[in-house]
Amino acid sequence: MTLEKYSMGVGDRFSHQAEAQLSAFLKAKEKGITIVPVWNKSKREHTLIGSSPNTVRMKADQAVAALNWKDAYYVDADHIGLKTVDDFVEYADFYTLDVADFIGVKPSDEDLNSFLKLTSKYIGSLSIPNVSKTFDITEEKLKNIAGKYLVAIKEASKIYRHIKTVKGEDNFVTEVSVDESNEAQSPEELFFILCGLASKNVPVQTIAPKFTGRFNKGVDYVGDVNQFIREFEDDVAVINFAVKEFNLPANLKLSIHSGSDKFSLYKPINRIIKKYDAGLHLKTAGTTWLEELIGLAEAGGDGLEISKEIYQQSFLRSSELMKPYATVVDIDFSKLPSPEEVWQWSSENFTNALRHDQKCKEYNIHFRQLLHLGFKIAAEMGDKYYDALKKYNDVIGKNVFENIYNRHMKVLFLGE
Repeated sequence: MTLEKYSMGVGDRFSHQAEAQLSAFLKAKEKGITIVPVWNKSKREHTLIGSSPNTVRMKADQAVAALNWKDAYYVDADHIGLKTVDDFVEYADFYTLDVADFIGVKPSDEDLNSFLKLTSKYIGSLSIPNVSKTFDITEEKLKNIAGKYLVAIKEASKIYRHIKTVKGEDNFVTEVSVDESNEAQSPEELFFILCGLASKNVPVQTIAPKFTGRFNKGVDYVGDVNQFIREFEDDVAVINFAVKEFNLPANLKLSIHSGSDKFSLYKPINRIIKKYDAGLHLKTAGTTWLEELIGLAEAGGDGLEISKEIYQQSFLRSSELMKPYATVVDIDFSKLPSPEEVWQWSSENFTNALRHDQKCKEYNIHFRQLLHLGFKIAAEMGDKYYDALKKYNDVIGKNVFENIYNRHMKVLFLGE
């Protein structure tokens, strides 16, 4: 199974927006570019919502049939490890192997010596075509890289082999995620991570490194855009070189996690992937759930009331909701409106504060981040929330489509 050049992970937390999401991919196809959808949902999100992996597969299949989508599509077992992967194997054909917990774990002396033997030929000056600088590789540097990533690489191999025994070797796509580490990987670290994965016969088709800066949920990139672009371009060049050097899959490409809403990065990324004729996987993070809230608020009536109720409970339970996401949100509570104030808002007030339009004076990045975490509140509403999604399907679907196509695909993949 070979992942196509351009792909986009789309979460659908409440399993009602697959058709609206897929309509954006159809529009891109009409414009002359094929982007394949990857419906992703993690074990954590399933647990918080009370859903299961079979629902993701079912809704994806139904949307594909309803809209007559003829190209490939995938269901991603998002951020899985050996303890969680078995819940997904029957339904997923894309696996994001999350080895963050194993980064920095000390390898055995035997594994360290094997790695040093494997990589010793690179000691000295390492020059990679199109990378902005030459690297001075020493045995000490290789030991440091091994100390950070060797156990994580070994764990990725274990997870991959486990899936292979169930699915068969060529029946799924493998992504390796190292983006949840504390520090960004340098280009030479990425090079040796790929070296290690190749030595373990992991046919990685997409890799998600950690970049400098903050990739907070649901909002724009926080950091030095120029520095990110240098890192991104270097990583593209490293992948091009590593594919040939280590006989990795020819379609290996970068994956950007929590990549939705990072609008300041999209135009420069587009220039780089066009320059190198490179592929890209963008994984969105909750952006569709926020469009559901926007749609409900825009509909008015009980839809607006539900949106306000979710905000009130999110505000009151913010510590609880933030706990799993503390490293990927930056909320200044002094800049949040009180629930009492929000109850007085019109539909326009609510949607202006929540919709990611940086030109709008009422847009509130802190309000948006808090509501990004509030999907647990919506799940606890049960039928009240699900019935509202059905009742206001048209206005919600319009917002879901416009967000994915106009704000994301047009800029990132079409370069408009």
